[in-house]
Amino acid sequence: MRTTSRGLIAALALTPLLAGCFAPSDSGDGEGAGAGSGGRLRVALAVPPVQALSPYSNDATVLSKLSVAEGLTALDRNGTAKPALAKSWKQDGDTTWTFELREAPFQDGTDLTAQSVVDALDHAGRVKPKPRVLSDVALTAKAEDADTVTLTTKSPDPVLPLRLASPALAILSAKAYAKDGAVSPVGTGTGPFEITRLSGKAKATLTRFDGYWGGKAKAPGIDVSWIADGTARANALRGGEADIAEWIPTAQAKLLTEGTRHEVPSVRTDSLILNTGGGLFTDAGLRATAREAVDGSALVDSVFGGYADPAKGLFGPAVPWAADRRVKVTGRAEAATSARVKSKADGRTLRLATYTNRAELPEAATVLQQQLEKAGFTVKQDVREYTQMEADLLAGKYDALVFSRVTLLDTGDAVDYLASDFTSEGVYNIPGLKDADVDKAIRAAAAERDTERRQEKIMKAEAEILRTDAVLPLVHEQAVQGIAADVEGVILDPRERSLVDVDTRVK
Repeated sequence: MRTTSRGLIAALALTPLLAGCFAPSDSGDGEGAGAGSGGRLRVALAVPPVQALSPYSNDATVLSKLSVAEGLTALDRNGTAKPALAKSWKQDGDTTWTFELREAPFQDGTDLTAQSVVDALDHAGRVKPKPRVLSDVALTAKAEDADTVTLTTKSPDPVLPLRLASPALAILSAKAYAKDGAVSPVGTGTGPFEITRLSGKAKATLTRFDGYWGGKAKAPGIDVSWIADGTARANALRGGEADIAEWIPTAQAKLLTEGTRHEVPSVRTDSLILNTGGGLFTDAGLRATAREAVDGSALVDSVFGGYADPAKGLFGPAVPWAADRRVKVTGRAEAATSARVKSKADGRTLRLATYTNRAELPEAATVLQQQLEKAGFTVKQDVREYTQMEADLLAGKYDALVFSRVTLLDTGDAVDYLASDFTSEGVYNIPGLKDADVDKAIRAAAAERDTERRQEKIMKAEAEILRTDAVLPLVHEQAVQGIAADVEGVILDPRERSLVDVDTRVK
């Protein structure tokens, strides 16, 4: 593993703590001698938009990375909820919370009101499929007056302030929501940067929004390019065509100069997802065979160049409480004999998918193909850009997927990830897992309010999920971000939700 101090990982720990009532945000107002100076930022992102930057798709993180839109809350460096569009809040009972709004304008000139919050959250709750962050909660919003919103959940939700920090629950102006259900963040957010032009899946133009409640951004705007090929992103940085390039491939990282290569402890885990809902891996014995066949540690140096750790479970070293609370996995199926593998798999091809947006994944898939073929499977790969295959993944059209997942992306709370990815009704349940014991364990974790006991129940749920062999963790990644030497204020976020804010600028 490359030299990233465990002290830094601890400092960026993502413990799901709740803040109570708050004073105004701890961020600065963005004003100062450098405000508005410097050139436009040129940013190269990896995953092209799936749904024109709709917050209800995987595009949502772009809105937070580029400080376009905001929710009622945000997450601080420790994963604690802090004020954003809500300046304070309190819990009035097990299922009721009251949020007081700050004065903030939308980028189209209208004002943030309690009704605009209600409308935005209602829209998020009605969209099909639901955003992952709402996969395990029913949320009702009511405007008490112009600046006060009451949120009620069907059952207790102790991490609601964390949930509301999700980019999928960004509050947009009324103009964003079309009658046909479409939603557009172009010119409708509250953040310091306004999308003024979106050119398909290739480029976007952002301009500083001078009316931002948190102060004027130091950069006058952002020019965004989506470059799916990791080597091309690295070349754009090296060639002076980009100031910031995310997700530098590990093979390219060593080619960057010391001052432009930034290693970030990440909550990203790469796994082999097995389709339990159809195909070869409905057979638990064949899933167990795959589990015994694949070896993630073989990928650490050969594929990731040392920028990874062998996976111990779903949560890695950037989630520091996980290791001490990890529960032994029991009750797994026995691996099928070689004769049974031949009998079950004879004449059937194992469809192994992955995507090109993360350069290491196709290479990892090739290594895993060799391991699976050694165990008796006949494997055929399907490797494409992620947006071209997401619908097929969710429809269960593959037997296995080499998958990279930021486990604390949506809320900063691990329960939300487990609920969306592994419960019977989970909206991002790629393995098609339907297991009553898994559902029960995740529900128990979701209902727990005490932080330490919640973490313990999360790890019990992890053990139940791993028992099914629906997901085989391979490695815990480190992220490598490329930043030009004359750029300052870039956010190095283990959750990969933040990148540019009011203080980011070209010197």
